[in-house]
Amino acid sequence: MAAGTRLETPVRFGLIVVGDEVLNGGRLDSHLAAFKTRIQARGHELAWHWLLPDDPETLTAHLAFSMARADPVFVCGGIGATPDDHSRACAAAAAGVPLVRHPEAAALIEGKFGAEAYPNRILMADFPAGSDLIPNPVNQIPGFTLRHHWFLPGFPQMAWPMAEWVLDQRFGRCAVLVESAVEVRGVPESRLIPLMRRLGDAHPALKLFSLPRMGEDPGILLGFRGRLGLDEAMRDLRLALASEAITYRERLE
Repeated sequence: MAAGTRLETPVRFGLIVVGDEVLNGGRLDSHLAAFKTRIQARGHELAWHWLLPDDPETLTAHLAFSMARADPVFVCGGIGATPDDHSRACAAAAAGVPLVRHPEAAALIEGKFGAEAYPNRILMADFPAGSDLIPNPVNQIPGFTLRHHWFLPGFPQMAWPMAEWVLDQRFGRCAVLVESAVEVRGVPESRLIPLMRRLGDAHPALKLFSLPRMGEDPGILLGFRGRLGLDEAMRDLRLALASEAITYRERLE
């Protein structure tokens, strides 16, 4: 797909972050927020997110499951050459293909490190058979793509620009997801359920949401999230609340 192509239907992505250091160590996962921002900025959606350990059995099983689904998936981490990096071998096992040396990846690693590429750094050129490369603008050591999965380094400074390249070169853009809401006061959320059902049925292309707020100033954030028809849906919501004498105020941005 050409970069910048405009799509009518958004793409739903999965995100897998691999690493014991995130699950049980001192490192925090910064990928979720970063990928959500980059995916949504192009009008697409993040459908799900897994945080997995550096365990080959667990990783292979989850990759086999996600490869059987239609969602394109970003995978961050585990593609290095150290003994705790399992993503390359597990991707091959999940796809049922051998791990082989990719000649173009090997040339890039040899060009960067020369004789020091051997015997260990060159292992980063061993990819599942049939993989294509993802360019790495930071240090030229590529990631790879296989079965609609895009395998990237765990380092954010490398993974994020590589993901942007994938999004811009392989996936088009569509209308950005937006939302609008009002704050409902003085009624329990249960009273709003019939109204929510009617409005949800009347605007099936949008997602109606209800977010209660507790504390000294309780209320319910009630609104719609979607791409087209948001103004009309919010007009109907305000009219429905007014017809049932339910107090609300406009949301403060």
